[in-house]
Amino acid sequence: MGAATNIFEITRPLRLRRGDAVGPSVSVIIPVVADNEALARLLNSLHQLEGPPDEIVVVDGGASSSCRSLARRFSCVYVNARRGRGHQLHAGALRASGDILWFLHADATPPDNALALIRAQHTASSAGGYFAFRFTGTGTWYKTALARLINLRARFGTPYGDQGLFVARSAYDAAGGFADVPLFEEVRLVRTLRRQGSFACMPAEIGVSPRRWERDGWIRRTLANRLLALGYALGIPPHRLARRYQPLNATDETDIGPAPPRNDA
Repeated sequence: MGAATNIFEITRPLRLRRGDAVGPSVSVIIPVVADNEALARLLNSLHQLEGPPDEIVVVDGGASSSCRSLARRFSCVYVNARRGRGHQLHAGALRASGDILWFLHADATPPDNALALIRAQHTASSAGGYFAFRFTGTGTWYKTALARLINLRARFGTPYGDQGLFVARSAYDAAGGFADVPLFEEVRLVRTLRRQGSFACMPAEIGVSPRRWERDGWIRRTLANRLLALGYALGIPPHRLARRYQPLNATDETDIGPAPPRNDA
């Protein structure tokens, strides 16, 4: 993918690690549309991680002055790009300078030792990896059961974007990056990375917001996601699937494009 990136503003990237730190550099890439509250929480938590990232790239699909100001406040690289998660992720990757690219959703809650695990995986000559899935908020039996099924599916199928995918820069470039499609933008990339080498689940959990399941209903959201996955597996083009999904997503402008969080069993 070589689509041009419309860079609205670039703030000075902050080197968050000590100047004498060793090991591979990590660029965090966060696509966002109209979700500044969640983004602020994530940026604050990234600054508190053990061995923080070297660079944070915020890719705004909404051309928002408030998002731009927030990125400046946290000394992030700010990129304005056309709305759509696959396009935004790839635009951020093109701008990032790290040895490792770590892709996070704005409402993610990463584990404290995430960067140590990512750097160790890279040192082991891995193509990349992802984190185990868990729902944030009050624990319930159905949250626990669904998260277990998601993790089982990710082991034998495809882990999706809200599991904190990370990849070596060289492996990302060789794989061609994220697809510029409205749904399932990470599937081709993950499949290619697994063919290139190890792409393993880290022994730590990343928190995923249940807000979309709570908004749409747990059963309705889960069934809709599975029907989309089935349609994709049967060869229905992502653009057609996105049109089918749009009514479910129309009221939530914090979703990036029509793409749902497809991580259910």
